[in-house]
Amino acid sequence: MPSLADTSSLDPLDGIAESIDHAAGAAIAQVTSGLSPATLFQAYSDWLVHLACSPGKQLQLGAKLVRKNARLFDYVLRSAGDAEANLAIEPLPQDHRFNDPAWKKAPFNFFSQAFLLNQQWWHAATTGVSGITRHHQDMVEFGTRQMLDTLAPTNFMPTNPVLQKRIAETGGQCLIDGLRHLLEDMQHMIRGLPPVGVENFPVGDKLATAKGKVVFRNELIELLQYAPTTDKVRPEPVLIVPAWIMKYYILDLSPENSLVRWLTDQGFTVFMISWHNPGSNDRNLDMEAYRQKGPMAALDAITAITGASTVHAAGYCLGGTLLSITAAAMARDGDERLASVTLFAAQTEFSEPGELGLFIDEGQLNLLENMMWSRGYLDSKQMGGAFQILQSNDLVWSTVLNTYLMGERTPINDLMAWNADGTRMPYAMHSQYLRELFLNDDLAEGKYRAGGKTVSLTTLRKPMFVVGTERDHVAPWHSVYKIHLLAPAQITFVLTSGGHNAGIVSEPGHKGRRFHVLTREAEGLSLETEQWLERATPKQGSWWLEWGEWLARNSGEPVGPPPMGAPDKGYPATVDAPGRYILEQ
Repeated sequence: MPSLADTSSLDPLDGIAESIDHAAGAAIAQVTSGLSPATLFQAYSDWLVHLACSPGKQLQLGAKLVRKNARLFDYVLRSAGDAEANLAIEPLPQDHRFNDPAWKKAPFNFFSQAFLLNQQWWHAATTGVSGITRHHQDMVEFGTRQMLDTLAPTNFMPTNPVLQKRIAETGGQCLIDGLRHLLEDMQHMIRGLPPVGVENFPVGDKLATAKGKVVFRNELIELLQYAPTTDKVRPEPVLIVPAWIMKYYILDLSPENSLVRWLTDQGFTVFMISWHNPGSNDRNLDMEAYRQKGPMAALDAITAITGASTVHAAGYCLGGTLLSITAAAMARDGDERLASVTLFAAQTEFSEPGELGLFIDEGQLNLLENMMWSRGYLDSKQMGGAFQILQSNDLVWSTVLNTYLMGERTPINDLMAWNADGTRMPYAMHSQYLRELFLNDDLAEGKYRAGGKTVSLTTLRKPMFVVGTERDHVAPWHSVYKIHLLAPAQITFVLTSGGHNAGIVSEPGHKGRRFHVLTREAEGLSLETEQWLERATPKQGSWWLEWGEWLARNSGEPVGPPPMGAPDKGYPATVDAPGRYILEQ
């Protein structure tokens, strides 16, 4: 006799109920910009209940409130007779909102100091509450900080002396210019146009200009082979696997900061994957499809075209995560075609993904899956909202202040133009990536499956070069560093200045660039991050030079360059780089 579970699984209402739930979830996601109200409610409820049950914490917060008010009152009295009086509280190093000297004058010094003291008190109130889960605490602290940032005195005309000065100097023209900028940006947003100024950076003309050819195409990638710029090249070509959450030409921006051009000038044959921008018909593409039709298909083409037995492979961000999976699967299967593995700001262990992890839990994933369900993909605008929230001071409120109130539109540059050229994420892949890697950490725990079998990063034995960036909100360097705990290979780790994108686009001659570097030998002990930073060698300049020397040490003597494509082997050189997929919108 069938069980209740068996009979219910045949209920024709199941499919209808599931569709209704998906539609309801998608509607909620549109209203909340992809943030789960259930998750937020759970987090704040968890915090409030445990705070209510913590009289000691309440007493501590009350005492802090008294002390902070006393500090503020003391500062007001001291600053009344001395404009250079020591501040009651200094802004955090990354907070530049109150740098202008005008903030030291009354009453604006009172506004700024009161805000910073209030911000510090709320940090104490939302952290260190006994009993609350770590994830909920992080969400409450982050969410409260975002709400406070909306109330910062810099955002309002009566409390911002710099804005008042600007209005006086321009006779109010800055507000008129700001309104014009706002209407212009709203028009672009409504019409689905890129931000103002992007039109000055056409792809293939000003951006992505390195010379090359498309030598292979399938439904997911175009493989670009770049023309040599030296008489001889290293026998091992370089394959770059960019993330499909971004378009590849961040590594081939303007001629002066193109990693592709720099590599070819160092005598390397460079191949680049250019990903297809998925649509609704691609909803079922999963991580395995990206592995097989991406780096594996590219390696087949590269070895056929060049005749090389081994290839240097480099992966950026999500592309680096895919490359690590590919390398582990190849090692498991006895495929020895990789000479080395390089990871740029790529995570392989996800237990500490940084503030991006605030958007990853069961409730959030359910809402994201509902968002993707109807169209079959997650749009770049939906992803961009999360990244903007992570850096709201730099990406949101600074724009409101400078562009819409000060009337000063920041000229767009090549990196900003690239950032506006977003891509989509197919339903199956993105759901699998977030659940199996971010939420479950399957790759680090040896449970991730590729080619129908589990893969383990402990099989990685080829030399590795791994880059983390100091101010990375997407792949924090402490998380990137954890490859030391997972792979026994020789690992040269670089920590460079800058963020997730600007830290990687770090061409020689770029002012202010610096990095630390240290090599752990194969099977060597792993240091804690603080120990690593103490022992690593600090250097000025671009880490590209360090990588170029490392690649050369792991390469053979230069030989003549290979042909562009191999039509006799099924890899003809067809259209010019940057190809067609890069132009898909």
